[in-house]
Amino acid sequence: MIETIKKELNGYDGNWKDKKGVWEFSSVIAERKAFLSTKRLTYSARVKIDEDAKIIHFSEMLIEAGSGLSSGSGFDGDSGMSAGFGFKAESYNTMNGGREGKIEEQSNLFGKKFEYKFDYKEIRAKIEELTKSAGYKFEYQILPVR
Repeated sequence: MIETIKKELNGYDGNWKDKKGVWEFSSVIAERKAFLSTKRLTYSARVKIDEDAKIIHFSEMLIEAGSGLSSGSGFDGDSGMSAGFGFKAESYNTMNGGREGKIEEQSNLFGKKFEYKFDYKEIRAKIEELTKSAGYKFEYQILPVR
């Protein structure tokens, strides 16, 4: 089953890793390198297949990471304290399923608007469709699959 899922996501730029039966797909969505600093936004989806119960456990998340020195100028909204991305505050209910939308709705990277062609709902929908067509139950988890 995992080979079918990997084949379906083959058109997306990302890497697969197997960590003790949990398959993780990760793709760098945005990256910015500046003098002595790097900032990166990564989409990660985890899949665990329970063959006996015919259930596929699925979780997804956005990971922001930064390293290096911040400019500290304060002119672009960066106080010089964080190497992370700026995200708008929002609340949502995940009890009824996964989030919807595109990355561009969440991020305002370095005070500049970036347009992304990455829709994480599309990846979740493809995996869910494959799961159901193979006779498995699709189970979305809020916490990361372990």
